[in-house]
Amino acid sequence: MVTIPMIEYVAKLGTNRSKLASFDSRLYGAQDDCDWQWFPEACNGMKGGQPVVGDNPLDANVLNTTTLQAAVGLALRPALRHCRRRRAQVLRSRQRVQPLAFDSPRCLADRRDDGAGTRFDGRVFGAIKNVDPGALVVGPEEWGWSGYIFSGYDQQCGSRNGWGFLPDRAAHGGMDYLAWLLQELRTRSALDGRRVIDAFTVHYYPQGGESWPDGDVSTGMQLRRNRSTRSLWDPAYTDETWINDRVQLIPRLRTWVGTYYYPDTPIGITEYNWDAENHINGATTQADIYGIFGREGLDMGARWTTPATTTPTYKAMKMYRNYDGNRSTFGDTRVRAVSTANADSLSVFTGERSVDGAVTVMVISKVLSGSTPVTVNLANFSPGPAAQAWQLTASNTITRLADVPVSGQGFAATGPAQSVTLFVVPTSGAPANQPPAASATATPTSGTAPLAVAFDGRGSSDPDGSIVSYAWTFGDGGSGTGSTTNHAYATAGPTRPVSQ
Repeated sequence: MVTIPMIEYVAKLGTNRSKLASFDSRLYGAQDDCDWQWFPEACNGMKGGQPVVGDNPLDANVLNTTTLQAAVGLALRPALRHCRRRRAQVLRSRQRVQPLAFDSPRCLADRRDDGAGTRFDGRVFGAIKNVDPGALVVGPEEWGWSGYIFSGYDQQCGSRNGWGFLPDRAAHGGMDYLAWLLQELRTRSALDGRRVIDAFTVHYYPQGGESWPDGDVSTGMQLRRNRSTRSLWDPAYTDETWINDRVQLIPRLRTWVGTYYYPDTPIGITEYNWDAENHINGATTQADIYGIFGREGLDMGARWTTPATTTPTYKAMKMYRNYDGNRSTFGDTRVRAVSTANADSLSVFTGERSVDGAVTVMVISKVLSGSTPVTVNLANFSPGPAAQAWQLTASNTITRLADVPVSGQGFAATGPAQSVTLFVVPTSGAPANQPPAASATATPTSGTAPLAVAFDGRGSSDPDGSIVSYAWTFGDGGSGTGSTTNHAYATAGPTRPVSQ
């Protein structure tokens, strides 16, 4: 993924590729705050609450001119051609291609010197596609909640005025920033005769301390991680942080592109992290996130960053992509899973694997102590006699367990505390059971009460067998059985009898 800068200035390197700062304390003196951990000389451009004056944007940047953009295009030409060749190879192996990305203006409050907050020039996307018509452009890569809702200018004004002064939002009928941006991109696409962006993508980091500072695995934080993945999907979950709103991120992204851009546009979260990589809580959280991405239909996801291969979190990812070391995977076709469990304690995700027709069931036990009994019932699927079981626990090892017997249409198991368990249910090879099609007649269909009616359900059929029983509900509280039956309606009124 190549990131294309869109703002007025582009960062540059110093002598011998050294880092540069826009408000370097060695040039502008002591300031109110600096990056004490990573770059102590890089400060915030404020002294006593007032902006530093007389700064030069060229201290740490160069102008982002059309000449520079053209140079970027020329420099990228070999890389884009390589990507195009690689794309053909990758598509043949049914994998995805990394696209080009752009960052929209979002940091006006933090980077006064680089012109952030100004509108970007959509012509750069055309320049990219002129070099490689098959290039995929994704964006706007906004960092998080405030960037979704407020423009860079409103973020600056709001932060200085208690969030009561939001001029951009007021001038556009209260529209969320990303909704407005998509609307503008749709207009630009219509003018250009091709889509400006090919996928709608953002970044998302939980704001309750899950991802920063690193490694917080206190009991309270583990429980928060268990809950906060709901912000990715749950319309009933109110974020517990300063956001204090129902984020429901993936449905929200889908609604925005469906309303303001092109409904078939892929959506993605191209940066996210819930941390605790070295702890089983980070692993169960990551497994939960992968399941949510699949169930909710996210088209693209990229974690920042890749965890070390020795960590539980990396192995949680392997539970979906390579649980047995032979590249066996979770199902590639979504299958609807209905769970009666509290999603803060237990998550269940299912998929069907096209290569062999197996149904894969991922059970994620989030509870910090105690085991959880699990009963899995399968519908519209003909299972084999036993399911493979693979499990990751705090022991930090993916273990093949004894096969689990499948009885009828389901099986029972136990999920240990803080575990990720994958069940692989093979198909028996027999066709899956199909529900019967009910067909019934009534004689007469109307009359004066009391009215005796004869019902006949012998026209019903079962596509993969014979019907073994009939059940009737007559719409007035009465019921009956058998392929034919009779019922007397004592009082007048419309009814809706049902044959089962």
